[in-house]
Amino acid sequence: MTLQDISHIRLHSQQIAKTEHKTVKEIVSWMGAMQAQDYAMSKWAIGARLPNTTDSLVEKAFNDGEILRTHVMRPTWHLVSADDIYWMLELTAPRIKAITKVRDNALGIDESIYAKTNAIIEKSLSGGKHLTSDELKVFFANEKIDTDENRFYHYMMKAEIDAIVCSGAIKNKKQSYALLSERVPKAQRYTRDESLAKLAERYFVSHGPATVQDFVWWSGLTTSEARKGLEMIKHSLVSEKIDSETYWFKETKNKATIKESDICLLPSFDEYLISYKNRNAIIANEHQRFAFSTNGIFRPIIVLNGKTSGIWKRTIKKEAVEIETTIFENDLHKHHATIEHQFEAYGKYLGKKIILKNRE
Repeated sequence: MTLQDISHIRLHSQQIAKTEHKTVKEIVSWMGAMQAQDYAMSKWAIGARLPNTTDSLVEKAFNDGEILRTHVMRPTWHLVSADDIYWMLELTAPRIKAITKVRDNALGIDESIYAKTNAIIEKSLSGGKHLTSDELKVFFANEKIDTDENRFYHYMMKAEIDAIVCSGAIKNKKQSYALLSERVPKAQRYTRDESLAKLAERYFVSHGPATVQDFVWWSGLTTSEARKGLEMIKHSLVSEKIDSETYWFKETKNKATIKESDICLLPSFDEYLISYKNRNAIIANEHQRFAFSTNGIFRPIIVLNGKTSGIWKRTIKKEAVEIETTIFENDLHKHHATIEHQFEAYGKYLGKKIILKNRE
């Protein structure tokens, strides 16, 4: 197996090359969790994997609570299926709490304060209310709870990982919060080992070929937990070794054929690039500075034949979207027509006209 083989198999396992899934929820469930700092771009991460869907259909699934946007790993925002939220939180919450403890201490936030904020959040959202951050901050102000220096978002993240709140419906074009217990019925519970095996299986099936170190990075679990999870499910996987690295993945007879001219337009923070510790199979070392920054900003990417070959950015107008591209792999210059076709598909997804401003 070569690095190019890895990129091709990942395009298939991540449902980018081809998918048999029919719904938004099925895509998110297959992926396990999809990083979602940028909400608009996280919707396109689904759209890029679900042909003929639209931005409004993805948002409907979000507003209906079929998929949720919450802090569930590392910690950062992720989209997860409502069916997975409880068991996944039970598994990952201890690690998130440990990671955020240092910042909590710096802000002077302790468990007594969190007990108060959790109570405020639960009371203010009770009865099926969906409230935005600005609306919730009023309740904190009334109780003289300090919300500056990002304290408010620490309170909300704590409530998320304590399984009190989750994302609500979009309200006046803003994100909202709702009570998890009112939005998602309690689901089947698993032992910690069962959940660990379940998360490992989701990752290696949907993201493989991948290494244990990749799984550690993606999940935020400890190395020993990650190894234990893999050990429990590796009988259902196959492995290949390149140099000193062992890659695990689900072998399938229905692999999608990847052509040299195949182009994918993926969003910022897409799982195809962000979900691996080692990204050499997906992007050349000398181009990584274009695709992501040292402070963790991942840009929208143009993928040619499995390789990240350029980046793009958008500017939303009333009836159109302006697109600028930067190409850093020369082979991509030969595929202008295909790039235009892919952006037209993106415009159809948004319901807007596409204006390509430049080709570099």
